[in-house]
Amino acid sequence: MGDIFVQVVLLMVLAVLCVAFFRRIHLPPILAYLFAGLIAGPEFVSLFPYPEDMHLLAEIGIVFLLFSLGLEFSLPKLLAMRNLVFGVGLVQMLLTMLVFSLVLLFFDFSVPIALIIGGMFALSSTAIVIKQVTELGILNNRRTQLAISILLFQDLAVVPFLIAIPIMASAEHVSFTAVLLQALLKGVFVVALLLSIGKWILPWIFREVARSRTDELFVLTTILVALLAAGLTYAFGLSMALGAFLAGMMLGESQYKYQLEADIRPFRDILMGLFFVTVGMQLDLSALAKHGVWIVPGVLALMIVKILLVRLATRLFHCDPLDGWAAGIKLCQIGEFSFVIAALAATEGVFSPQLSSILISMGVVSMAITPWLINHSRNLAQRLVGTPDYIDSFDPEKFSSEGINNHVIIAGFGRVGQSVARLLKMEAIPFIAVDIDPVRVHESSNAGEPVMFGDACQKDILTGAGLKQAKLVLVTFDLPDKAILLIDAAKKLNPKIEVMVRIKRDYQLDSLYQAGASHVVPEMQEGSLMLISQVLHYAGVPMSRILKRVRAERKGRYDHLHGFYPGETTEISYGTEDKLEFIHAIVLNEHASCLGKSLKELDLARLRINVRGLRREGKEATDPDESAVLQKGDVLIIAGKPRRVERAERFLLEGS
Repeated sequence: MGDIFVQVVLLMVLAVLCVAFFRRIHLPPILAYLFAGLIAGPEFVSLFPYPEDMHLLAEIGIVFLLFSLGLEFSLPKLLAMRNLVFGVGLVQMLLTMLVFSLVLLFFDFSVPIALIIGGMFALSSTAIVIKQVTELGILNNRRTQLAISILLFQDLAVVPFLIAIPIMASAEHVSFTAVLLQALLKGVFVVALLLSIGKWILPWIFREVARSRTDELFVLTTILVALLAAGLTYAFGLSMALGAFLAGMMLGESQYKYQLEADIRPFRDILMGLFFVTVGMQLDLSALAKHGVWIVPGVLALMIVKILLVRLATRLFHCDPLDGWAAGIKLCQIGEFSFVIAALAATEGVFSPQLSSILISMGVVSMAITPWLINHSRNLAQRLVGTPDYIDSFDPEKFSSEGINNHVIIAGFGRVGQSVARLLKMEAIPFIAVDIDPVRVHESSNAGEPVMFGDACQKDILTGAGLKQAKLVLVTFDLPDKAILLIDAAKKLNPKIEVMVRIKRDYQLDSLYQAGASHVVPEMQEGSLMLISQVLHYAGVPMSRILKRVRAERKGRYDHLHGFYPGETTEISYGTEDKLEFIHAIVLNEHASCLGKSLKELDLARLRINVRGLRREGKEATDPDESAVLQKGDVLIIAGKPRRVERAERFLLEGS
C-alpha cells in the first residue's frame, strides 16, 4: 500500500512539473501528460511496470469526458445531426477501413489482421479532440460539430471489433452474423433503456437532490449517474463511454446542465490527464528506434490519407469544403480505442506483441502531433479551399477589428442590441456586434453595421471582436447560463474587461455576479424602478430622493421589489416554484409554539426566509428588531420561496 502511495505521489509531481514546463514553452498539456507517461513508464523510471493496471482509472476519465460531451447535446439535436452521424460517420469508417485493409493485404497481411488494423486506423481520438476544442472554445462551431458527429459513430463502431476479435481468435465455428445481430439487439435495448431512464427518472432525481441544497450530494449524484450509465452499457458488452454520453445527453436539456458540467469538470480533467499518462507509458522506444524509419513516414502517410478520406466522405453528403477539410485535419490521428483493440488482439493471439507495439507507437506519435493540427485546422483548411465566399464564424476578409480600441462588444444583435447600438452611434462610441442569426447578420452587414457572425461564447469569436482592447462587453440575450459561459471566456482572455448582462428577471442575479459580471440589469425590476420613479415624481417627492432610492434598490439587489402576496388566480408553472418569492402574513394564535420567544431565538434565517414586518395592535414595524418577543395576536410578515414559507409557518405555529 505504501509503495503504491509513493508511486502515485511521484507520478503527480512528475505530471505537475511537465505541465508547468510545457505551458511555459507554450505547448498544450496533452503533450505534457504524454511526456510524463513516457518518463514514468517502463522505458525510464518504471514507476508502474504494468501500465495496464491503471487502465480502469484512465477509462473512467473518458467516461466523464463523454458525459460532459453528452451535456452539450440533446436528443433533438442528435436527431437533427443523424445525417452527419450515421451518414458521414458511416461512410468515413467504411472508406478508411477499406483503403487501409487493401493496402495491408497488398503487403501479405492476413485478412483478419488487415481488417482489424484497418478498423484501428479508421478510429480517431475522442479524448484529444474534445479536450483540445473545448480549451480553444470552438466546440460549437460547424467544423467541430461535423468532427464530433464522425467521432460519435466511431465510438459506436468500436463495439463490433471488440466482439469480432475473440471470434477471430477462436478455433470454434461460430456464426459471426448471429453474434453481431445479438450485439445489435443488445445495443438497441440498452440505448432505449438509458433514454427512458434519462427522460423519466433522472430529472426527478436531480430535482430532489437540488432541493436538498447540499453541494456534496449533488456532486456525488452526478458522479454516480455517469458511472452507473457507463457500467450498464459495459455489462451488455458495449462501450462505457457510450453509456456516459447517453446519460449526459438526457440531462443536456435540464436546468442543471451547467451545474452538472461544473461539478464533473475537476474529476474529468484529472482522470483525463491520467489517461494520457497511461498512453505515454505504452510508447515502446525500442520499437520506435528499431522501426522508426517506417513508423514516422507511416504515421504521416496515414494522417494525410485520413484527411483525404474524411473530405471525400463529407463531399458525398454535400458538406461545406472548409468544414470538411477542417474536420479531416482534426480527426487524422489514431484513437485511444485503437489501443484497446490492439491490446485485445495481442491478448487473443491475433497480433504478435511486436506488431502491437508498433501500432501503439504509431498511435502515440499521431496523438502528439494532433494538438498543433487542431490549433491550426482552420488556417490549413482555408489554404486547401482558397478564399471562401460565404460567411464563416469569423472571416477577416469580411470584417476586421484591427484599429478599433476602447469599443463596446455587443453580444446579441436583436431588439435590445440594436437599440443600444443606435444610441452608441449617436455618441460616436465604437462598437462591434456578434450574433448567431445568419439572416440578421447578412441584413445588418449590408446596411454597414459592424456585425460578426458567430457564437459569442467562443474564445476565437471574442478574440476576433477585439476583446483584449475593448472597454465593455454587453450581453443582451436573456440566457443566463449561456451568459455565464461568455463571462468565463471573456475573463480568461481579458481579466480586466467589464461585462454588463441584460436579463428579463433577476432569478440568477447572484450566479451572474459570482461568474464575474460587473453589472447585471434585470428588465422587469428596472422597468418597475422607472415606473416607481415616475409615480414618486408626480406624487411630489424630490428628484434627489428618488435617485437616492433607486440607487439603494440597485445596491440592495432590488430587495424591496421581491415577493408578492399569492391569490386564487396565482399560477405556479413547472420549474418556477424555486424561483418565485411569496410574501405571507402569519397570525399567531394562542396555541402558536413561538409565543414568548424572540426573533433571535427562533433564528428564522436558517429556514431561508426573511422577516419583512411585525404588526402588533394595528401598528406595523418594518424590519423588526431581533430582540422583539412574539405575543398572542401578532401578525408576522415573512417572505421566501413557497416551500420555505410553508415550512416556516408550520415551525412558528406547531414547532416542527
